[in-house]
Amino acid sequence: MLSYALPQFFFHVTTAYDLLRHNGVEIGKRDFMGKF
Repeated sequence: MLSYALPQFFFHVTTAYDLLRHNGVEIGKRDFMGKF
């Protein structure tokens, strides 16, 4: 199950990130990491 689900999850996260950046959203590592 994880051998299928994990790559699918990361594919969709990466695609969403790419679409947001392409549309001008300023998102970066700080947004992901929060207050760490």
